[in-house]
Amino acid sequence: MKAIKYTIIIVFSLLSNLISAQNKGNSSKVDEMHAQKWQYMVEQSDLSQKEVELIQPVFMEYEKAVWKQHAKNREFFRSARNKDKNVKPNYSELNDCYAEIELIQAQQFKAYHLKLRKLLSPEILYKYYKAEREFKRKLLQDYPGRTGHGERH
Repeated sequence: MKAIKYTIIIVFSLLSNLISAQNKGNSSKVDEMHAQKWQYMVEQSDLSQKEVELIQPVFMEYEKAVWKQHAKNREFFRSARNKDKNVKPNYSELNDCYAEIELIQAQQFKAYHLKLRKLLSPEILYKYYKAEREFKRKLLQDYPGRTGHGERH
């Protein structure tokens, strides 16, 4: 369970860093990351050319919605953290916001899944999701400054 929490924290940190780069006028890095992810997913899930053409707009729509939500979340938590240092944050509000974020992300994924389900066979969709998980794992493994916790040998 701790490994899952650490993975979520690392992924959120990675995404926050990439969003930060995007907010600083460096959106080409985010676009590059989306392109790398898309290429990896196409290769690993054995999508046909027709499937690639059908899925890419759905993929990009979802990715952009997720990134937009992450930017919004990051801004909220940053503003909560940057308030008067002598005043304790409203933890109840922060906790409620965190729970709401999780619900929004689940709703976004559900909508994405329903679209993909209409376009791909169950076997190809499984490979597609597997490729996405592998990409995230690879991204975490290649993250600079990674301490090596949880590495498999």
